[in-house]
Amino acid sequence: MSLPPGFLDELRNRLSIADVVGRKVMWDNRKSNPAKGDLWAPCPFHQEKTASFHVDDRKGYYYCFGCHAKGDAISFVRETENVDFMEAVKILAGEAGMPMPERDPQAQQKADRRALLAEVMEQAVQFFRLQLKTGQGAAARDYLAGRGLDAAALDRWEIGFAPPGWSHLWEHLRGKGVEAGLIVDAGLARKSDKGRDPYDVFRNRIMFPIRDARGRAIAFGGRAMDPDDNAKYLNSPETELFDKSRVLFNHGPAREAAGKSQPLIVAEGYMDVIALSEAGFGAAVAPLGTAVTEHHLALLWRMADEPVITLDGDTAGQRAAMRVIDLALPLLEAGKSLRFAMMPEGLDPDDVLRRQGRAALEALIGAARPMVELLWSRETDGRSFDSPERRAALDKALRDRIATIRDASIRHHYGAAIKEMLWQLFRPGRPAGARRAGWRPRGQVPVAPRPDTRASALAAGRADEETIREAVILAVVIRNPGMLAEFLHEIETLECRDPAHATIRDALLRCDPEADPTPAITGEIGPAPLEKLFSQPHVAITPAVRRPGDADKARLCLAEELAKMKARRGHEHEIAEAIEDLASDLADERLTRRLAQSTAAMHRAGQQQEDRTEYETGPNGARINRDERDALDALMDRIDYGRGGRRPKGT
Repeated sequence: MSLPPGFLDELRNRLSIADVVGRKVMWDNRKSNPAKGDLWAPCPFHQEKTASFHVDDRKGYYYCFGCHAKGDAISFVRETENVDFMEAVKILAGEAGMPMPERDPQAQQKADRRALLAEVMEQAVQFFRLQLKTGQGAAARDYLAGRGLDAAALDRWEIGFAPPGWSHLWEHLRGKGVEAGLIVDAGLARKSDKGRDPYDVFRNRIMFPIRDARGRAIAFGGRAMDPDDNAKYLNSPETELFDKSRVLFNHGPAREAAGKSQPLIVAEGYMDVIALSEAGFGAAVAPLGTAVTEHHLALLWRMADEPVITLDGDTAGQRAAMRVIDLALPLLEAGKSLRFAMMPEGLDPDDVLRRQGRAALEALIGAARPMVELLWSRETDGRSFDSPERRAALDKALRDRIATIRDASIRHHYGAAIKEMLWQLFRPGRPAGARRAGWRPRGQVPVAPRPDTRASALAAGRADEETIREAVILAVVIRNPGMLAEFLHEIETLECRDPAHATIRDALLRCDPEADPTPAITGEIGPAPLEKLFSQPHVAITPAVRRPGDADKARLCLAEELAKMKARRGHEHEIAEAIEDLASDLADERLTRRLAQSTAAMHRAGQQQEDRTEYETGPNGARINRDERDALDALMDRIDYGRGGRRPKGT
């Protein structure tokens, strides 16, 4: 039904949203200011003790700062009463003393025709129910009894039987005076190509009436009794009453049950829904002969915030889940999502109930997985990420999926969840092939520095210098929003030697890359770690920290510090591996070349500080400082080139 222009505006003007909402909540008198139309209460849409639900009576809107529910008086009635838009308008119009507008003649004519078609469908329901009780319906009754449905259940679901033959229903309805055109237009009969009378659509099938949310019979689903039938399940063709992409089996009763806090369960077929409902899961629905559509999701989210999709645990079920996820991601809103309960392989909900009982299915529903977990599983299950290319492909695939989410807040939280999963996947054991400081081949014992090796920067690891660089890098990224997005990979792979820096890095990676990370980090780990970070003298004097906002300066600083750190740690790895080679008889002339090249790379990165370090020329003309020269000399002294064995002296 269409409403005339201005009707809804007039309705909203006559209503006080505070009065509408006030029937469902208790106002917090300490926070509320009724004189200004500023009202607060615990949210009616989620469990909480504090008053985070705000109503602006002057503007006519509500918003919850906890679950982000928002809307006007009409949407509030829709959500709390679990009704559709027009029903909510009728409720509020009655309260406001406004008569609902009369329908225009054309709309009235269309509504009258739909009512006639619905009456024909009701006659068909009664015909099929009677046929189930006849001798021809004996096999169908036996089948249904084998599925655990007694006579009372058959009556509750109005299950019937379409007998074999071409025109039983046609002749019955025509005998009742129903027009031929109405029978065909209701989807109960098809026109003959041979010039004969139309013939029945459903023959030799168990019949399940399909009703809309208002309870009107609008279509049928039929299960074939003949195992050789081409279609095991057959739904009515689309008609003026029936659009399968917008209809859910058991919609009305499920909406009522969901309004009483029962979990909304989405199954795959009629028998699953019937079995679930008979077992006490009253809020069960199923799409009809089609995959879940956007319209189905809209219907589901009107009934419940997180419908549970039940799917077979086999490959087909997994594929179906992924199709639903791809459809749902762009449509997600705050508080509106899906969860997935995967059945054991080869079983559907009906099978689980009959074989394992209600408790088993209840456990599966309770353990339903959120969408983000299935999204992660799709990209990671059964795959190896032992190379940078594979890890990059994983990162791209996940980013592409998350990018389809239109809601910026949800997109941010999905990104944070995926980052955490990536962190758990790669950090604890590090990807295959990644060598950390102190890495050694399996089975080898690390070689300690010789006592006569001077306590040089190489031997000590220059821990102070490393932690300084870590602090500067983190501080620059935090002070310059936007740099995290640009240097995300570098921060993700930053190996912090200071535990406090590692804590800040982890919190930083869970922030929105495009936003100021300071509030989020402070909210997660408290203000003390950041206060300590920025109080360090070498951080405080960094230009990109003292005067944030210059993207070029921040970018240059980060690139330089990261390059220096990479070169320094690469050099340390070469030294560690050289010591291992000494212990395993693998050292030769190439060792000096490798060390020299590493030192040269470190120099090119600007690692040495010109004003405080003494230099001399090393192999291949590379400049190295004297502390490192001494360490290299001590290392080289252990190699004996005189006997071709190239093994450490003294072994």
